[in-house]
Formats: sequence, structure tokens, C-alpha cells
Amino acid sequence: MPRLLLSAELWPKLLGILLQLGVYNKPNLYLMVEGMLYRLRTGLPWRDLPEYLAIGMLFTKFNAWSARGVWTKVFDFLVTEPDLEWEFIDGSYIKAHQHSAGAAGSGDQAIGPSRAGKTSKIHMVVDAFGLPIKFEVTGGQIHDSTAADAIIEEIPAADFVIADKGYDKESLREIIRSKGSIPMIPRKSNSKTGNDDIDWNLYGNRHLIENVFARLKHYRALATRYDKLKRNFESNVAMACALLWLPM
Repeated sequence: MPRLLLSAELWPKLLGILLQLGVYNKPNLYLMVEGMLYRLRTGLPWRDLPEYLAIGMLFTKFNAWSARGVWTKVFDFLVTEPDLEWEFIDGSYIKAHQHSAGAAGSGDQAIGPSRAGKTSKIHMVVDAFGLPIKFEVTGGQIHDSTAADAIIEEIPAADFVIADKGYDKESLREIIRSKGSIPMIPRKSNSKTGNDDIDWNLYGNRHLIENVFARLKHYRALATRYDKLKRNFESNVAMACALLWLPM
């Protein structure tokens, strides 16, 4: 029997959320969800799922849920009362496997060229507890500071927004200040302004967002991108983020 991820305490909580989102409570719903999580953890092809978890056309169900944004809505539902004293933003490259290429359709698949080859990038915001509160998936060619503008606009205001010098641009600082937050973003070495306004002790807590990326990449379907469709990869990110919040 495969190792399962949802304990007797966590499954009822997740089930209640799924039911509120209009998911039908079939007798095999628990095993369907565990099958999706098993594939997230192992990264194996859907057709190679253990027979115990291969509940009918499980990929078809996962794809349909992704089209409806079910896992993203689960994640959003779980993000309750984040600690908004600090917000940390950063991005991480995800190597795109050759199996992720060739998706049908002309839409953006969020795969692009970078120094690491064909990649996607997860742009993430975490709170002061180191829990994810917002993410965006783009192609690897999208710079962190480019994606940050829209992300910062969408997240709730915090006391401080902390990022590395890859986010060094005054327009982003102005967006942060317009929300009543204080930007804590070091300036590059060629800046004439300098970094006298940076609280380096506070900046040192950026390990919280690095820890989140490290935990997410324990899931092999996130450490490497196998999904052809952007929405399906986003569902995997949302599942992994939801698992961080579920015990809270």
C-alpha cells in the first residue's frame, strides 16, 4: 500500500473545503485526492500510479479540477489570518522536463529560456511565519522585479515587505509605500542612494522564504516541471502550499 499524506485529522478539514467548492463527495474521493498527492510527491507519469490509487481516469479529473481552479481555491481558502508584520517575496527557477513541451493551444505555457535552459519560475510571497500567501507562475525569462508589481498589488498590506536586490527598482518601492508598507530592498552596488535605510537584522529573516522553496521542492513534480499546461503546474504548486497550511 502506498504511503499516504492525509491523516485522519487533516482529511476531514480538506474534505469540508472541497465540498464548499462544489466537489462531489464520491465514495472514492479520498483515494482520488491521495492519488493526486502521490503523483505530486513522486513526479511519476499519471499512467504509472499504483493500482491502489489509479482511480479511473485520475488525470482527467485532475485536469478538470485545474480548469476550475479547485486547488488554487483550496489554497486561498486556507490562507486565513496570515501574520502580516513581514512579507517576503522571491522567485525560484523550476527546470522544465522535455515531457512538459508540446502542449496544444497557443496560450502562454509559462516555460521560457533562462540560464538554466527551459524553465518556469515560481514567484512567491510568504508571511512572517514563513507560510505562503500568494504565488504566480511565469516563464523562466520573466525577471523577479517584473512579476513583483502585480503580485504586490494583489497581496494584503504588511508592515514591511522584504526582498533581495534583484527587486531593486524605485517604482516597486513606490507601489509598496502606496499600500502603507515599508520596503526593505537593498540597492545594488552602483546605487548612489546607498543602503543606510536597510534593517539588516530584519533582512536576515529572508531565510523564511528560502525555507518554503526548499520544502516545496521535496515534491518531485515541483522540483522538476513535467506538466504541459500552466494551469496544471499551478495546481501542483497550490496543492503543495495548501499542505503547508492544512495543519494550521
